[in-house]
Amino acid sequence: MVKLLQKNGYNAVRIPVSNPSLSPLPDIIARKNLHVYAFEVKNAKYYAYFPKQQIEKLFRFLNELVPTPNEQKHAILGAHLGKRWIFKEINWKEYEKNRLPEKARILKRDRGNVDLTARKQDSAKNIVDTKSPEQEKDNVSLQFH
Repeated sequence: MVKLLQKNGYNAVRIPVSNPSLSPLPDIIARKNLHVYAFEVKNAKYYAYFPKQQIEKLFRFLNELVPTPNEQKHAILGAHLGKRWIFKEINWKEYEKNRLPEKARILKRDRGNVDLTARKQDSAKNIVDTKSPEQEKDNVSLQFH
């Protein structure tokens, strides 16, 4: 995934952590222009689950270690399902209001809510809210082969 992000103009690195820890380290950190992305990624066949603790670690990393406005910091869940990547950005408001789900999931049939290839990087408008099921049809996902 790091190479795919780099191919799309991001500076990206993988953080190799040998076992789960309480340190707020994401799997991948990426930056494009002023925006910083913390990724938690999973590889699965049909679905991927992300426990609340892993999601919180993304926000802790961004909040504690990235000194920029929240509009420029993005907590993203990524699932590699077959030959396809699906990305979902978790809204800062959910974290700030202590409303993160006990676990988030990405299913193979899901569409993500963020497209990392078409995002405008210099606008505060690029925050992508978590969509309701009715809005899910408007979401965009990446397909990497």
